[in-house]
Order: sequence, then C-alpha cells, then structure tokens
Amino acid sequence: MTNSSRPAIRLLPKTDARPIRRGMPWVYDNQLVMDRRTRGLAPGSIAVLQDANRSPVCLVTVNPNSKIVARVLDSDPDADVDREWIEHRLRYALSLRERLYDTPYYRLVHAEADGFPGVVIDRFGDVAAIQPNAAWAEQYLDILAGALRTVTGVTTVIKNASGRARALEGLDDQSEVLSGAIDGPVQVRMNEATYMADLLGGQKTGLFYDQRPNHVFAARLSVGASVLDLFSHVGGFGLAALAAGASSVLAVDGSQAALDLALKGAQASGHVDRFAARKGDAFNVIEQLSSEGARFGVVICDPPAFAPSKQALDAGLRAYEKLARQAAGLVEPGGYLVLCSCSHAADLARFRNASLRGVGRAGRCAQLLHTGFAGPDHPQHRSLAESAYLKALFLRLDE
Repeated sequence: MTNSSRPAIRLLPKTDARPIRRGMPWVYDNQLVMDRRTRGLAPGSIAVLQDANRSPVCLVTVNPNSKIVARVLDSDPDADVDREWIEHRLRYALSLRERLYDTPYYRLVHAEADGFPGVVIDRFGDVAAIQPNAAWAEQYLDILAGALRTVTGVTTVIKNASGRARALEGLDDQSEVLSGAIDGPVQVRMNEATYMADLLGGQKTGLFYDQRPNHVFAARLSVGASVLDLFSHVGGFGLAALAAGASSVLAVDGSQAALDLALKGAQASGHVDRFAARKGDAFNVIEQLSSEGARFGVVICDPPAFAPSKQALDAGLRAYEKLARQAAGLVEPGGYLVLCSCSHAADLARFRNASLRGVGRAGRCAQLLHTGFAGPDHPQHRSLAESAYLKALFLRLDE
C-alpha cells in the first residue's frame, strides 16, 4: 500500500511534530485531530501520520479506542509492514541477544525499544512467548509467529495475553499455543541456578529476565548469609543466592503456584535442603517474622508495581516507604537490604527518596552500595522514559 492510498491521521495545529520526527514513538488522543474518519479506523490499522500542514511525518499503527492513539512503526511513511519487514527487525534484535548471551534464554523483543511497538517476546530455548500488547500486533500475530520461527528456529510459540496493557488496548485475555506443544513448566538455566517458568499460567511470560544482573549482585552479597526473598515469584533472587552459597533462603509470595515452582527450581538446582517457603501477603509475613524475632543477613524486596500509573504515584511511594521501613527491621546489623521497583511512574529519584526515608524511619543508617537496572536484553528507548522502569537499590545497614 502506497502513501497516497493509506488512511491519514493529522496532528493538531498546537502539536509540534519535531519530537515525533526525532524518535518519540507515541501520539496521544489530545495531540490529534480526532474527527469521524480517525475515530472510524479499525484498531490496528496502519496509517500515515501528518503534521498540521498535512506533510507526512511517519508510518503509525492506530487504535482510536486507546489513549495512545498512534504508535510509530517506521520513520518512512512509505514503508511496507510485511513479513520481510518483521523478519528484518527480528534479526536485528536477535543479533544483540546472541552477542550478549551464550544460551537462548532472554528477552528477544522489548517493545518500542526494539522497533515493535507494544510487543514483548521472551525466548526460552526452543520456546518463545509473545505478548501482543497492541492492536496491530494482534492482527499480525500469525505473521509475527511465523517470522519468529524462521528467524530464531524456535518450534513452539505461545501467545501470552496476560497483563494490564492488553486491557487498555481493548484486547482479550486468552492465552494459547500458536504452534508446537508445551506440556508443563520450562527449565531455564540462569546465574548458575535452574528456574521453572510456567509460560501459560504464570505471571507475565513466566520468568523475569530483567532482574538477571541484579540477581548476580545480590548473590554476591548472600554468600554464607541467611536470605529472605520477599515477593519471590519463582525464586529469582533466592535461587541465585543459593547457587552462590547462601546458608539458607526463605521465599515469600502470595501465590502458592509460584512457590511450588520455586521449590522445584531449588530441587533441580540441588539446593532444596537450604530452601524454605512461606505463602502470604509480604507485609503480613514481615510482621510475623518480626514478632518471631527473625533476622536475616540479606533481605530482598521485589514487589509488583506499586505505582503503575501517574494517578497511583503518591500511594505507590507511600507503599515503597512502608516496605523499606518494615523490611529494614529484619536485617541483621551490618546486613544488606535490596529494594526494587518496576513502576515506571516512580522514577529513580522518587523511589530512592521514598526507600531511604523508610529505612531512616526504621532507625537504621544505610550505605547505598549500588543501583541496578534491567539487563541489556531490555534496552531503553531514547525517547520513552517508561522503558527505564526497573530500579534496584542495594543498601548495607548499620551494625
């Protein structure tokens, strides 16, 4: 389809097109002329974005039902988004991951940062899980899955439809196997530990690759120490700590299914004798452990996003402060506290301030040893602050 035959959407006169030409990948409803023709476009349609003078800016995918109406697909308004286009971008993304990792376990596509707006693909050896979190990706899903098999050689492709983003795009929540077969959790060898990833029924795509470098740093602090892994999921931090020589790990999570997978991971890693689990709300478990007089050499807090949006920011920061205050009380003198946030609405400065305020209110002094971020298979988009969502603070508390 040529530029002239594609539908066009237009920026309002007050909207400056320069940030979009320079790389900003999103266009909101309040930046566009939302006339009858634009509102009538089917979600996932491909259109040419024009400036207020009707000059082409770029090629976009459109969803009039979303607050983010347009997502940039290509800076060339005449680009063809076809199988060849998708394969080219997948090969480019793959070339980075193959340079970074010796084994095929990584995030292959990190949405806009890899040129696939709203698309996440995690690879687990011969299996890949796609999260098509934008309407265009849902329409192109079969082509995307076929290109993925061709480029990577994976045999099983899963559509993962969990997550808040799909609901915001008006998409369903039905996960399914698109090709191949899977009969249970997949083993993932990472950071000298074995993890069990439930790709169909687990949280997100089943495993959080983004924390991989932070697992390594925490594991170094955990040698010979007792470790409390709060919000443990399938044991991300805890299993890495055991592999590094932690004396014991207590994993805490609200999901029994996640704890069962963590236990299986400890068994597969050969460390089950030093692993224990407790199901429950992390805040409640902290209170229980405090009343029991429990103390740990390393306490790790990796909660879900307390501030998933700007509207939730203030409440989220209060929750981060409360968690830091309560968790600090469980750290042995001279021990370590790891505090994580995956809330893109809470930037590093706000998260750090809230966390250190909580530690101070616990009556503890802290050294900030290290600040961690997502691994390099989760690249940041130069114009999208939301892609720098993960933060991890490593603190040493006073004796």
